[in-house]
Amino acid sequence: MARGLSPERPRSLLKAAPHYQPQFNQKAANWMSKRFRSRNENGQTMVEFTLVLPILCVVLFGVIQMGILFHDYITLTDATRAGARVAAVSSQDPNRVTKVSAAVKNSAQNLDQAQISPSVSSTWAHGSDVTVTATYPYSVSLLGFVVQSGSLSSSTTERVE
Repeated sequence: MARGLSPERPRSLLKAAPHYQPQFNQKAANWMSKRFRSRNENGQTMVEFTLVLPILCVVLFGVIQMGILFHDYITLTDATRAGARVAAVSSQDPNRVTKVSAAVKNSAQNLDQAQISPSVSSTWAHGSDVTVTATYPYSVSLLGFVVQSGSLSSSTTERVE
């Protein structure tokens, strides 16, 4: 006979014994906790997304605007380099300042030509320096608001040949 069972004690009395531990139904508890949790957290992801989305958009548009600004600066720097090269080889030309300005504007095809303002400074003596400077306005706007505006400036110096 099994230990603890005797013919005098029926099985129904064993359940009422003080050492008896009822079995915990883990499956039912998991289902209930999942059901309760999903009911309370149903819209939490959407609320968090709604709160974070504007911040992510502002950061994304800021990165795009900085990329455009950097592109404009690189284009302006290349234009001043092209203008300085034209200035360095045209010291004998009477229309050299006009040619340098045209070279700067032609080299900056992606920029608004009317807003580029090149300037040339030199004594035009053989072996002296010629400096070509160009400025271009910019404005950084995020979601329709202008955050920063000013003017980009680039300068290149070469020796007159």
